[in-house]
Amino acid sequence: MRTSPLSIKRQEFNKAFRGFSVEEVHSFLEKIASEVEELQTENDSMKKQLEEANVQLAEFKRIEKNLQDTLLKTQENSAKAVESTKKQTALMLKEAEIKASQMVEKAKENADDIRNSIINLREERDLIIAKLKAIITTQSHLLEMKIDKADFEPSVAKKPERQTKVEINIDDFVDRIL
Repeated sequence: MRTSPLSIKRQEFNKAFRGFSVEEVHSFLEKIASEVEELQTENDSMKKQLEEANVQLAEFKRIEKNLQDTLLKTQENSAKAVESTKKQTALMLKEAEIKASQMVEKAKENADDIRNSIINLREERDLIIAKLKAIITTQSHLLEMKIDKADFEPSVAKKPERQTKVEINIDDFVDRIL
């Protein structure tokens, strides 16, 4: 059985001849009872504080676990976001490369079309020049024939002598037109 301050105060001793002074014993017991009472009060207070500290510790451990879980989830989400961003970036780069390749191909096709058009225009120009030369040559021959015919016809009055040959440089004429 535990000794309490009250049991110390109520403790009775047998009386003996030549024993201790009753007042001193009672005074000492009172003093010890007070000290034990203080120690018990302090012990009860410490137990209460320990319980509160244990409750706080449990709360802190719960908060720590929540923080660790949150941190872990955040790290996972961050890693997923980074991976997703990398994939999107790679996809965007691929799309840009494909578009750039298509643009280059279209530019090459346009350049080929322009080159072919230039070749066709040159051929048409050469054909037109050849036709013009042919027309000019034909007209020149016709003109010469008319002049020759006019020289053979008798005329009433003799006309001054004309030059019968008209020289036309067809290339010079075409160069002036162009």
